[in-house]
Amino acid sequence: MICVSLGRARHKRMIAEHQYLVEQGAQLVELRLDFISRAVNLKRLLDDRPGPVVVAVRRKEDGGRWERSEADRLMLLRSAIAAGVEYIDIEADVASQIPRYGSTKRIISYHDFSGTPDELDELHAAMAAEDADIVKIATMANTFADNIRMIQLTQKAKIPTIGICMGETGMMTRILANRVGSPFTYATFSTDKKLAPGQLNWKEMNSLYHYESINADTALFGVIADPVAHSHSPLIHNSAFVDAGINARYLPFRVPKDDLQTFMNTCHDIGVEGISITIPHKEAAVDYCTQAEASVTGIGAINTMIFNGEDRIGYNTDYRAAMDCIEETFKIERGTENSMQGKTALILGAGGVSRAIAWGLRQRKCDVVIASRTEERAKMLASEIGCTAIDWELRHDVKAHLLVNGTPVGMHPNVDDSPYEQAAINQFMVVFDTVYNPENTLLIKQARQKQARVITGVDMFVRQAAYQYRLFTGKDAPTDLMRQKIKQATNPVQIN
Repeated sequence: MICVSLGRARHKRMIAEHQYLVEQGAQLVELRLDFISRAVNLKRLLDDRPGPVVVAVRRKEDGGRWERSEADRLMLLRSAIAAGVEYIDIEADVASQIPRYGSTKRIISYHDFSGTPDELDELHAAMAAEDADIVKIATMANTFADNIRMIQLTQKAKIPTIGICMGETGMMTRILANRVGSPFTYATFSTDKKLAPGQLNWKEMNSLYHYESINADTALFGVIADPVAHSHSPLIHNSAFVDAGINARYLPFRVPKDDLQTFMNTCHDIGVEGISITIPHKEAAVDYCTQAEASVTGIGAINTMIFNGEDRIGYNTDYRAAMDCIEETFKIERGTENSMQGKTALILGAGGVSRAIAWGLRQRKCDVVIASRTEERAKMLASEIGCTAIDWELRHDVKAHLLVNGTPVGMHPNVDDSPYEQAAINQFMVVFDTVYNPENTLLIKQARQKQARVITGVDMFVRQAAYQYRLFTGKDAPTDLMRQKIKQATNPVQIN
């Protein structure tokens, strides 16, 4: 079950949104009374409530907005219990001052916005002893290991427990709460009204992650990145799983660069069967492979890993997808040696995607030139792949048949930027922008104006995701659905 948190300054607004949520199918709503700006009228909020509620009055040190006295706060909590609310949220340190009464269930809670304590078991035991019906522990996740400890605590708890790690790193604990035995999880009413760090929108929890049907048999996949919240991979993979009737979920895993080892050592323990890998982990993740497809050795980077027992098998679907796009556009036989011989490619950027494309083109005998704003990275990539590096300022001097943007220049929200001057584009070029949000970047728009052929980031993104989907499931991907979903997510709605 999802408990939707409501925090509004006015009674009228909170009542209206509570009614709306119940009409939309919400089974439980948290009323955050600390958000109400004037004296709280419990009778007005509770007498004709449309569904069950959790009442919370959170202090500032616990992430709330209560500004009046502690005595007034405790009296409000006692009054809510006397009014017969279904659940009351009481902080562990004041639980002894608020006795049980009637049928109201007691959620004994603890919040730590700085980290996750080492002594979780001891903390949980002390909270359970405060006449708790439910123990709720919400702490900040600073490493992936914090998530693992919180999940393990929740799974082994003898009393119903809600274990949440806050922040972007902890989002997975919210999504997997049902799977690990929590009586419910928390979500926010709307994306712009998050009441706690890392809280997801309740519509996302339902329509994107299908929270209620996640169970012990659900196969887990995901994307590791830092940051990760912007990724559209969960949207297209989860849509594909639903379309095929596959009991699987694809989650966003925020993994900082120095936390990769922890993730690799523990993710399989909680049921992760495969991952997409993106910035900043594509190159470092190679070291954790026990096996890898042949291209990985040459590229030196992966974007996909499959866990098969003790084996971690690495793949680079960026490479496969990019080569498919290029060979189709140049109308040459797919995957053949010498297929790009006599052609010159200018690749902007020296990151993971540029590395994959450069290696693939060199395998096909293309002359490759690398230009990066970080000159040392360009030189290093060129020496490893066997191509030429030039100064960023000289990029327009290259007579290229193929121009590839492997930089984030032009990505949302910086949609008015381009890594290449339009005057240097001509109708005989193929312009390939790996940025997919938006699909029609300024570079792509300018290339079309010059009548050049184009390959968009959506073309590549959908192809690489389709390869990943097949590695994850053994089935062909619904590419039309994937393309539709990514276009809907990245293209603003046109209003006539």
